[in-house]
Amino acid sequence: MSSPVRLAVMGAGLIGKRHIEHILARPEAMLSSIVDPTPDARELAVSLKVDWYPSFQDMLAENRPDGVVVATPNQMHVANGMDCVAARIPALIEKPIADDVAAAQALVEAAERAGVPLLTGHHRRHNPMIQRARLEIDSGRLGQIVSVHGMFWLIKPDHYFDVAWRREKGAGPVFLNLIHDVDLLRYLCGDIVAVQAAQSNRLRGNAVEETAVIILHFASGALGTVNVSDAIQSPWSWEFTAGENPAYSHTQEACYQIGGTRASLAIPQLDLWRHPSKANWWAPIERERLNYEKADPLGLQIANFCGVIRGKAAPVVSGREGLKTLGVIDAVKRAAETGDIVAV
Repeated sequence: MSSPVRLAVMGAGLIGKRHIEHILARPEAMLSSIVDPTPDARELAVSLKVDWYPSFQDMLAENRPDGVVVATPNQMHVANGMDCVAARIPALIEKPIADDVAAAQALVEAAERAGVPLLTGHHRRHNPMIQRARLEIDSGRLGQIVSVHGMFWLIKPDHYFDVAWRREKGAGPVFLNLIHDVDLLRYLCGDIVAVQAAQSNRLRGNAVEETAVIILHFASGALGTVNVSDAIQSPWSWEFTAGENPAYSHTQEACYQIGGTRASLAIPQLDLWRHPSKANWWAPIERERLNYEKADPLGLQIANFCGVIRGKAAPVVSGREGLKTLGVIDAVKRAAETGDIVAV
């Protein structure tokens, strides 16, 4: 058996800590260091008995890892990713891969030219439930996809915004949260070619939106709607429905519906609804709940990253896939600001 892949984590905030937990839990990985200038990060490194560095260059000089998980604030992703590419160290960059499409494209192209693996942290694609949904759609059981709907409603507490960058442009729920939902709808239903959108910040008055509604135009001809808000008390979000993160309550509601000519699918329950005898609104409709084997997608993402580093796997979500999803989010923001239909 080969030795574990040595991974450094840049950024020890909320998501950085979750990456650290999963690296520590995976047999194919080991945590080599934590890179974060804050005292809290240093204390965490001491408690875990791993090396701590205030910067990437400090880490590189003393303890070069096999790969780096970049979990810093969005505005730092490109600079951190470029450091990894320059050092020829594979990187898994948290979503969004950048807060600017042009910068993201520069990073992706730099990594491709250098032959350095670059992955994007859209971890939900790794979820076995999403893999089963994709298999069902690809099998043709839903028929032609006609329309889809996604929902992200929850409420973030006031103290969440005590961190300054969360009130700044690029840190609203469209970039931080909806990007996950858009990525899954792209993965399940195909490329998105145009969007329409409206957004509001009337409750908190921060520089970022708190609510947005979006219409998606898919290359296949299907249409989609997505509704996002981090200012609503509600059970209708991936966080509350998927049971993926134990920090959230687990409800039995759905957050996505995918409608086809032969059947429709509710996610995350994987309830497939269809008329068994005749496609007719007067005919009886039945539900079939699809089975899958549960596993933590963040852990599976770390396993995939290790496989890519060892040359044994292809990225489930490459840097270029992250760029494509970011392109949709960028179009959403432009559509919300202009009121126009914006091509992706």
